[in-house]
Amino acid sequence: MAANNRRMSGKKGAQVGSGGQRRRGLEGKGPTPPAEMRKGHAKQRAAQAKARRAQGRTTQRRGGRSASELVVGRNPVVEALRGGVPASTLYVQQFIDNDERVREALQLAAERGGINLMEAPRPELDRMTNGLNHQGLVLQVPPYEYAHPEDLVAAAHDEGEDPLIVALDGVTDPRNLGAVVRSVSAFGGHGVLVPERRAAGMTAGAWKTSAGTAARTPVARATNLTRALEAYKKAGVLVAGLAADGEAELGDVEALDGPVVIVVGSEGKGLSRLVGETCDVRVRIPMPGGAESLNAGVAAGIVLYEAARRRS
Repeated sequence: MAANNRRMSGKKGAQVGSGGQRRRGLEGKGPTPPAEMRKGHAKQRAAQAKARRAQGRTTQRRGGRSASELVVGRNPVVEALRGGVPASTLYVQQFIDNDERVREALQLAAERGGINLMEAPRPELDRMTNGLNHQGLVLQVPPYEYAHPEDLVAAAHDEGEDPLIVALDGVTDPRNLGAVVRSVSAFGGHGVLVPERRAAGMTAGAWKTSAGTAARTPVARATNLTRALEAYKKAGVLVAGLAADGEAELGDVEALDGPVVIVVGSEGKGLSRLVGETCDVRVRIPMPGGAESLNAGVAAGIVLYEAARRRS
């Protein structure tokens, strides 16, 4: 009996079923995904790295933005509004003496549209302007959206034209930048290139001097001007630097009717050494009157006129 019990206990009883898990585990899982979609695969890592590099290039193509700016004082505010300087907000002091300039500023802001009118107590305007003599009027200029250097060449090609660009080296006066922008617009140029550091930017003063042309003439900003010029050269654009001791006279430079970047230095120092060495040719403007140099706006205008004349 004991032996029989042992035989009985050795038999397997009812077992809990797998619920079909083993059967489903044997079923196919569909086609094998491409290597780029397989987690941890070398090709997936390579594809992800390529996407990150592409994202980096997209970010680098942005020229960046300047900081917002405040125009302070009754006369400067009125002149900025007359000159078409972009503005986002006009701050007016509470209980301000309502003279002719204040009335004109309010009228110009209202006529243009898109400018917020804000009334603020004097202590708030003092804080905003760091104690400057604002006379109860403060105009906020929004950040300027710079183009990327490559965008200037691309815009010319989109129009079926050879690029005509002006680059500024060491020009720190915003009024000179505005004058150059105006000349580039007048003579059919495709934009202005400025360095990111130690150079004039598109401030309210530059906007005003450009006489509204800055709205349709792009200004690009380069982290490194020399590298930007080298990139232009690789793209087949001639880089011509203006220098008082240049080896070629303006009238003899036949390449002005093709793709060209005109590099203008500061009035006092001229082109920096590295920029001068990067230029394909250094050009001098003949000055029979004996002047030692021209400011950036005038020099750029003369060369742009000559380029436009040859292209017509």
